Amino acid sequence: MRTALGVVGALLAWFAVAFAAPAAVALAAGEPPWPFLVSGLAVAVTGLALKRLTGERPPLDIREGFLVVVAVWLLVPAFGALPFVLGRVPQLDHPVDAYFEAMSGFTATGATVLTDVDALGPGMLFWRQLTHWLGGLGIIVLALAVLPRLRIGGRELLRSELPGPVEMESLGATVRGTARRLWKVYLAVTAAGVLALACLGWSGLDPRMGLFNAFSYATSAVSLGGFTPEADSARGLAPVTQWVLCGLMVVAGVNLLRLYHLVVLRRFRVVSRDEELRLYLVLLAVSTCVVGVELFADGTVDGLGGVRHAAFQTVSVMTTTGFATLDWSTWGTLATLTLLALMFTGACAGSASGSIKVVRHLILFRFTRHELEQAVHPHAVLPVRVSGRVVDEPALRSALVFALLYLLALALGTLGLALDAETGTTGAGAFTVLGAAAACLGNVGPAFGEVGPFGSYAPLGHLSKGILTALMLLGRIEIVPLAVLLRRGYWRA
Repeated sequence: MRTALGVVGALLAWFAVAFAAPAAVALAAGEPPWPFLVSGLAVAVTGLALKRLTGERPPLDIREGFLVVVAVWLLVPAFGALPFVLGRVPQLDHPVDAYFEAMSGFTATGATVLTDVDALGPGMLFWRQLTHWLGGLGIIVLALAVLPRLRIGGRELLRSELPGPVEMESLGATVRGTARRLWKVYLAVTAAGVLALACLGWSGLDPRMGLFNAFSYATSAVSLGGFTPEADSARGLAPVTQWVLCGLMVVAGVNLLRLYHLVVLRRFRVVSRDEELRLYLVLLAVSTCVVGVELFADGTVDGLGGVRHAAFQTVSVMTTTGFATLDWSTWGTLATLTLLALMFTGACAGSASGSIKVVRHLILFRFTRHELEQAVHPHAVLPVRVSGRVVDEPALRSALVFALLYLLALALGTLGLALDAETGTTGAGAFTVLGAAAACLGNVGPAFGEVGPFGSYAPLGHLSKGILTALMLLGRIEIVPLAVLLRRGYWRA
């Protein structure tokens, strides 16, 4: 326990530095920077106090690593919500709303309680976007890259922090070196996105794409978050900008380790044999065709613009980004159900994407096929293989347990939202409630109905917002760390 608290303190002390950037933006825009400075000071004091109280600590083990992950992902959004509350930001001055927005930001979910994004000043808008970018790859991964003292036990933190089952042998010799490689790829993709979008603005192809908007949309696309500095998401952007964002989301949905192998190490064979990557691209293509066919059949879209809208929305939902060019809440049954199914798919493991992840679906499919073949040939040795490698029993159990916990969390969350809707004043329908739970647990953000891509979660009661905040947290830490902490045996050991 003492080691875990000490590590949490070190992480919080480092996190305090992040508040300097929005304070500078606020000062440059003529806004008061003190909400960010006070918040940063509060984080720094808390972190340093925890470090001092814990003193010298033994190495971090797996058990304490779970506590660190949960504590950090509970505390960082809490401190991240402070500027909204202290600055008395309209629509975010209530602690529940502020914590919902901050949790949505750091978990790269993109759900919002704002009904008027334009009411926020540049400083608050910048902070809102920065929470996405910092949370996309993870606060802990960044800390592992810059804080050498976290190298003890850091491998367990990295294992817990990276979304999806990641091959630990591919993480390299040192944890710090691996974390730095991940952040280099993340920074490179972000910089390329900002530059590409800014060039569209400078060339006049998209007059709305100034430097601030280029930064905002690029960080949201690369973190697969979905927050935007404008109320209409990506709807008002030029077609070429929407295509660029679509490409950024596709790239950001790829395992960052695979991107490193491809771009830096030039290991094309390793990438070409990745079955998860191939299935990810196939699912994007097939889903785009299915959605496009219905949209064309209904007369919702036509021409090349229809292809763009179908591809953009499919990529946005499957990568759990949540950008929108059209209101998918008004689409037909087939397209709507396709998007709902994609909310349970997610992108590749090792990316910033939420949801179950493509590789887990692949493992579960292969495991199911294995069991069916084993029933016919009970004495045959039939290993489960993915990308040419045998999937060991712990990995199979892990994928199965995660899928069951995911469905359980979805069921409980949906039940809680339904009960609150029945007793409250929102009157949300069954599909809206299910969609909201799936979107927040999968870190997608927008759902259907009044909480659709151009709606807001503001009409929901505080209980529903609390449930959805918990689902966002569960989706980001992938349930298991919190489930472990909730076991009585964990605290007895």
